[in-house]
Amino acid sequence: MLIIPAIDLKDGKCVRLRQGRMEDETVFSDDPVAMAGQWVEAGARRLHIVDLNGAFAGEPINADVIHDIAAAYPDVPIQVGGGIRHEDTVQTYLDAGVQYVIIGTKAINAPHFVNDLCLEFPGHVIVGLDAKEGKVAIDGWSKLSRHDVIDIAQKFEQNGVEAIVYTDIGRDGMMSGVNVDSTVKLAQSIKIPVIASGGITNLDDIRALCAVQDEGIMGAITGRAIYEGTLDFVEAQQLADESIEQ
Repeated sequence: MLIIPAIDLKDGKCVRLRQGRMEDETVFSDDPVAMAGQWVEAGARRLHIVDLNGAFAGEPINADVIHDIAAAYPDVPIQVGGGIRHEDTVQTYLDAGVQYVIIGTKAINAPHFVNDLCLEFPGHVIVGLDAKEGKVAIDGWSKLSRHDVIDIAQKFEQNGVEAIVYTDIGRDGMMSGVNVDSTVKLAQSIKIPVIASGGITNLDDIRALCAVQDEGIMGAITGRAIYEGTLDFVEAQQLADESIEQ
């Protein structure tokens, strides 16, 4: 299982939000490229980057920073989300060296967009499903849709997406522990990998996910915990690697 550091970009800075609220932010670095380098040097094998301004604007706002990170660390796969609503945006990111694009709100509002992307950019499309009580949230988590997480994940699997990033938005940035049960339930319902996100706080959460990784959980995204020090990234990845060997 990969431990995937999150770099959330707002106004060119590396921040974390609580439950997706733009007004409830903590700034962790004014230099996201250097912050990415810190995680790469610590052994990160993938980076998760979100353009928060882009998610709300519906178009890339921090693309230049993301391009700089991709250029600085070409050997590290990067997955990018936030404001990706057009095919030319995907093309620009892939040309810049980004490996995967994460489609969120538009995947729910216009499912054919995901199908089109999977045909045009096979192997590069991930869908991000942010959920609360089993229902998918959209528009920067400001609205709950009527869509059931499992039903919609199965449809995207048929389209050919590479993986699902699953976030329990009730826990994201709250340091309240990962929702293992709902993550496993989703992973068991599809054959493509699930990347867990939201609420990861400490090594106990990593242990809990490692115990169920065989259900189809390939990674865990962590943000606030590794920035605030309740989770040591190196220790976490080491634990995940050792769990495979056992």
